[in-house]
Amino acid sequence: ISALWVLIEAMTAQTSNSLLSKIAQGLAVLLVVVIFFALGLWQLDRAKALKESLVTATQVDTNIVPLTSIATARQPLQPEAFNRMVQISGNYVATYRAPNQADGDGKVSDWEVGLLQVGTNQGILVVKGLWSERLLNPDVSMAMVIDIKGQLRASQSEDRFINGDGAISRLDSSVIVGLTDLDLFDGYVMASSESRNGDEFTRQRLTPEKLSSRVSGYYWQHISYVVIWWLMAAVVLYLPFYRRRVKP
Repeated sequence: ISALWVLIEAMTAQTSNSLLSKIAQGLAVLLVVVIFFALGLWQLDRAKALKESLVTATQVDTNIVPLTSIATARQPLQPEAFNRMVQISGNYVATYRAPNQADGDGKVSDWEVGLLQVGTNQGILVVKGLWSERLLNPDVSMAMVIDIKGQLRASQSEDRFINGDGAISRLDSSVIVGLTDLDLFDGYVMASSESRNGDEFTRQRLTPEKLSSRVSGYYWQHISYVVIWWLMAAVVLYLPFYRRRVKP
């Protein structure tokens, strides 16, 4: 408490007049209180945003919609597109290995990821399944048009490996921009099925990694900071009265 008051007195030390000094100290106290109160409001907004994002993150709309109805190539995914179930058709033009990927059960393995060309000049990454099962459908060629259903996921932000030798560091279209001339969609599709002319390809499908909030921290952690900031504001308001009581 004394240290805070010393700081406020230092801020008003240049004022020689007693009345002006008291006014300056009062304004300094109010300024510090307003700052602490504003920080508490900001922390409260973060807690609210975190709570809302947790609800959004755990909700999956099971209605299947065309990819192009909720996403645009070369544009960031909008929040309403996250985790939507989509359908899309195209032909695979490249295959990559995505090492050290964790599924919904926390099991880490290498995944097979295909670059699906959509139309004449667009593309999106599609998680097809385990890398170890990439040879299960040898009759599928890159010239075939494949119908895909799956969940549209936001791009990963952390590397799981090093790019190169047919491997990609994370599930993110930005890591293959230099490897293709296609206009890429943001994010990737976690395929739940692949089919051609109604005949579905048989292979193990991967469960998505558990969804999490895109706001950092924990709800009660933010609330505790709100209490701390507002308690500090109350302490600063009490400082002048405290100083009068302890002043000899």
